[in-house]
Amino acid sequence: MELILLRHGKAEDSHPQGDGARALVDKGRKQARRAGRILKAADGAPEIVLTSPLQRAVQTAEEFCHGAGIPGPVLQGWLACGCMPETALAELAAFHDFKRVAIVGHEPDFSRIIQWCLGAYGTAIEMKKGALAGIRINPPSRFGTLLYLVPPKLNDKETEQR
Repeated sequence: MELILLRHGKAEDSHPQGDGARALVDKGRKQARRAGRILKAADGAPEIVLTSPLQRAVQTAEEFCHGAGIPGPVLQGWLACGCMPETALAELAAFHDFKRVAIVGHEPDFSRIIQWCLGAYGTAIEMKKGALAGIRINPPSRFGTLLYLVPPKLNDKETEQR
């Protein structure tokens, strides 16, 4: 499968109801829609989008789906903050019938997943807010191939030129 990782977009710094209720700011919504449009234009939109249940991730996933022109996301509790690579790949094995699966979540979880799948350690990979990454992998198998890593600044510049 092609696993697409999308870190949630820029969100509020804090929320009275706690971290899980932090919402996207306008920039974060734009980042997510642009990411969806980029993959759609490259004929790389996922067949299914799985998201962390935290507000900022859900909103990112919804905006991404809108930008890509695909059905809305599916909530997955295992994608909440603190998701370990082994858990992610074990859970993703249930989606083996899909050619492309996107997951929307958090740091440092996504950097750890990518590093673990590539056999890289330390600070080799950093997923900024709104960044996209693609890995070819066959869950629950550990090792994969990095297909792309699109930082949010490139995402912003690419779509501004259209």
